[in-house]
Amino acid sequence: MGTSRNVERRTILKVAGASAATLGLAATTACGGDGGSGDGTVTLRYAWWGGEPRTIAIKKSIALFEKKYPKIKIKPEFTDYAAFWEKFQTQASGGNPPDVFQNAVGFLRKYDKRGVLMDLKAQADAGNLSLENFRNGVLANGQVEGKQLGIPVGANTMALVIDLKAFEKAGVEAKFGWTWGEYFDALQTIQDKLKISGDTGYFGIMYLYDLYLRQNGKAFFTDSDLGFTEDDLTQWWEDGYKRVRSGLVADPKKIEQVAPKSGLSAGLAASEFTWDNFSIRYEGEGESDYGLAPIPTTDGKNTGQYLGSLMLSAFSGTKHPKEVAQFIDFMVHDPEVGKIMGYDRGILATSEQYDAFTPTDENNKGVKAYEEQVSEAGVLGKITPHPSGADVIEAAFLRLGGEVSQGKTKPADAAKALFSEAKAAFAG
Repeated sequence: MGTSRNVERRTILKVAGASAATLGLAATTACGGDGGSGDGTVTLRYAWWGGEPRTIAIKKSIALFEKKYPKIKIKPEFTDYAAFWEKFQTQASGGNPPDVFQNAVGFLRKYDKRGVLMDLKAQADAGNLSLENFRNGVLANGQVEGKQLGIPVGANTMALVIDLKAFEKAGVEAKFGWTWGEYFDALQTIQDKLKISGDTGYFGIMYLYDLYLRQNGKAFFTDSDLGFTEDDLTQWWEDGYKRVRSGLVADPKKIEQVAPKSGLSAGLAASEFTWDNFSIRYEGEGESDYGLAPIPTTDGKNTGQYLGSLMLSAFSGTKHPKEVAQFIDFMVHDPEVGKIMGYDRGILATSEQYDAFTPTDENNKGVKAYEEQVSEAGVLGKITPHPSGADVIEAAFLRLGGEVSQGKTKPADAAKALFSEAKAAFAG
């Protein structure tokens, strides 16, 4: 198919900003918590992962909460993503996880299976937590088998970040509904005219592969298993590796050399798939202009997209379930908290916070406009279920996809290995 040239400029949105809020911060943790004092004051431990901007914003939000609830004190614990889950695993195994903690869909069934997560419906029924006013059905992301195990604080969706100058120089454009064939044609034109790769490594991203599968009537996960075959994955990785060898996808060794900087912002390629609210990183890292462009499709319409979310969960064994619920309610509904947090964890999940925050910088304006256009396009579906063990499989997919891209492992062997590791993860 030919490259689409009938661009709708409103669908490619300028993004700007500094370093990614999702990058790591040196671990700063506090032990203890879950206690009370003689004057009736309760202390709750609240843990999250993320960068310094997130930590500053959350601490400001905590101060507001403690002002409204002077008998509830919050003890913060924060670190980067990998260290967070390593520590949480140890805490959960020892029966001492934080009272409240940041969570994601890939961990809900895993820790529900181990009895770690509180079903927050009871606290909602008691009037300590509102489950109303969540936007675009995102509340369902925290539900497992009728239980409300997580309360969303933000929502995001997959997007394609492009180097606007590179696309313009090559004379290629993107619009909602363009196909994978048109996308790869565009990347070929960029390679031919600008002598750079078109993509940084699309085929190693589990969540993008999930969208591709959804476009074809499947999904990465079912409730308890993988939703595709070894042959499906072998084909996906074979096609990806061919594009690495042709230069259409950037050399993975060069991508590694510029890490933690993105291959896109380093000028090694003209596009990269990621979550839309992560797009803040590129303008801060690179010297070009970057924008959000639509996900390619199989049929010219269905992108397979859904809203993912970060959420707050609670420890089932907390001594203070009422206070935990009041804290979560405040953090997801209070308008002032919405103004403080902005889109650090995605588009604000509740209407109270969404309406309270008006983005002023180009990056957040672009993310808001992109998600609104995706929603208006009517392509958003429900999030794919994530069985217990999904976090292990995501790490395996990234690792094995990297081995395929470097020619260390044949696609068929890598697919076989993923299914083997998935079987073990589901059984664990």
